[in-house]
Formats: sequence, C-alpha cells, structure tokens
Amino acid sequence: MKFIDEATIKVYAGNGGNGCVSFRREKYIPRGGPNGGDGGDGGSIYLIADANLNTLVDFRVQRKFKAPNGQNGMGQERTGRSGEDLIIPVPIGTRVTNLPSEELIGELLQEGTKLLVAHGGFHGIGNTRYKSSTNRTPRQFTPGSLGEQREIHLELILLANVGLLGLPNAGKSSLISKVSNARPKVADYPFTTLYPNLGLVRIARGRSFVMADIPGIITGAAEGAGLGLRFLKHLMRTQLLLHIVSVAPEDSSDLVASVSTIETELARYSTELHTKERWLVLNKIDLLDDATLETYRTKLVKALDWQGPIFAISALSGSGTLELMQAIMQYLEDLNTKIETSDAVDSVQVSTQPWHPLIDNRKFG
Repeated sequence: MKFIDEATIKVYAGNGGNGCVSFRREKYIPRGGPNGGDGGDGGSIYLIADANLNTLVDFRVQRKFKAPNGQNGMGQERTGRSGEDLIIPVPIGTRVTNLPSEELIGELLQEGTKLLVAHGGFHGIGNTRYKSSTNRTPRQFTPGSLGEQREIHLELILLANVGLLGLPNAGKSSLISKVSNARPKVADYPFTTLYPNLGLVRIARGRSFVMADIPGIITGAAEGAGLGLRFLKHLMRTQLLLHIVSVAPEDSSDLVASVSTIETELARYSTELHTKERWLVLNKIDLLDDATLETYRTKLVKALDWQGPIFAISALSGSGTLELMQAIMQYLEDLNTKIETSDAVDSVQVSTQPWHPLIDNRKFG
C-alpha cells in the first residue's frame, strides 16, 4: 500500500429541515388550529481514529463527503427525520486543520476518538410553536439553518516512542528489522527507505515500545534535498531519538561531520526536535576492532562535547542491540513515572487561605 501522510478534503454537513406551516382540518372540528411540525437536524460529520488504518491513501480517491439533510416538518405536528451523522475513519495520529485559516481543529491520538469537523444545520420551527392566546392562527415558521461546509487538511503524524535518524545507509532499517516486527527494505545502497516504518519492540510481557524509522537525512535537507526532511515530522511525537552513525571503514572518514550534518538539519527544521533527548548509536562495529572503536568514541565525545549516552552495536549480527533496547525501555518507564508523578502533584489543590475557626468546615471526630 502506498504511504500517504497528507490529504485535503471538503466536508459538507447536512442542512436542517424547514419548519412546516399547517392547520388542523377535520370534520366537526372547527378552528382546528396550527399543527405544523419542526424540521429535522442536519447530519454532522465526524472523524474517528481507527487502528486498522496507517495511511491517508483513501482520501486521494474520494475528496468530498456530504452528510444527509434533515427532513422538513409535516402536518399533524410531525417532526422531520434528522439526517444521520457521517463518520469517517482516519489513522491514529491524524492532525486536522481548517483551510485556508490553518486553524487547528484537533488531533486524534487514541483509538476510537471522535472529532467533529462539520456541524449539521439546526432544524426549522413549525407554526405550532408560534401559537399563543393572541396569535391563534400563526403562519410564522423558520427554515432550517445550513450545515457547515469546510475544506480541511489531514496530516498523519505517526505515534512512536523512539525515532531513528541518520545519514542514508547508516543501518536504521537493519536495526528496526532486527529488534522489532517491522520488515523494511534493506539493501547495500542509499535511500532504500522511501517512507516511514513502524515496529513494535517487545522486551518482556507487558513491556514494549514503538520505534519509527524514516528515510536518511542528507546535507541541505532543510532546503528540500533528499527525503528525510519531509518525514521528520513523524519524529515530533517521539520521546527519544536514536542517532545512528555508521563506523564502517568506508563511512568513517569524518564521523564528526556526519553527526554535525544531522544536528544542523534538525536545528533548521525545528528547535523542539533539535532539543529532544537524543542518544548516539555507533553501528556496524562488527567491521572494527575494539581499539579502533574506542578511538572513534573518544574522538566524537571530545569533538562534539557529547554529554548523552553512546552505544555501540551491530544491527547485522545483533551485538549490543539487546542492551540498547533494555536501556531504552528503562528510560521510557522512568520518564512515564516522572510524568505521572508530576501530574499527580499538579492535581492536588492547596488552599492559600489562612485558617480561621469561624470559617473552618473540617469535621473532627
């Protein structure tokens, strides 16, 4: 299936049904009075997050969606039928903005979450509602209001805990295929990855996280070169970035420049992404001896003034990958614990009003 992460569609909510002007006319019942019913509400349009979808490709075919109108009111005080709401499934992680204002309507981040994108029109009022002691034969009614019409932009931003980034052919796809259930294309030439891949990494029962792999980033990506910049947005929701660096002999001529290239492009793209927690992962260590590897590590730490963790792995043989995945799992668990603790503290409301016996409401045993 082709990976499509952006689409623009038009949504038309249903119009409300008109109110009815009608009078009761039955034999032997003089002056029957008004009996026009109200119209029905127009159908609204909702988006719903569906875990079975992972692309917006369906919206490249169908771009217009219309909910049914409400039925007009009828005599004998019969209310018109309301139009059914239209539910449109989208992938989890979809961001919805209104065009052309680019106002954010909402994001669908959990399975089953619904988002209203176009409200149906309100029903019209029949003449029965206008009956009063001074208005015995009302001929007033209101038409149903128009449903909302919008052009909206859908943007899929993948939900992942960990994101992989690096130069082309650094070994990102090899790593995610080694440690997760993802099976991206792996080959010995650059740009084998043409679209993001998601993989579930299982450490133990009940302990797992999602890893995302995007195409390699090259110099000038911020100006549109290569593919990586287009997909960098899929790393915005991650909690940790793994910067994969190839230390193979053919790639190790200037490791400092390799790391700096990625840092420069991240800074140009987004300050938030550039300041996100990032670990350095030296890949393809099976092609080096221990002394050379230690020399490379020392060089990077000194030249970059690197303060974060550095791991050495071989995605091909699996050497060091288990230790890396366990460290990631521990980091994510500690981070979630910290967030939960912070939320619990914030939820406690502390009164700053001094205690006074005449206004104290506490109960004592």
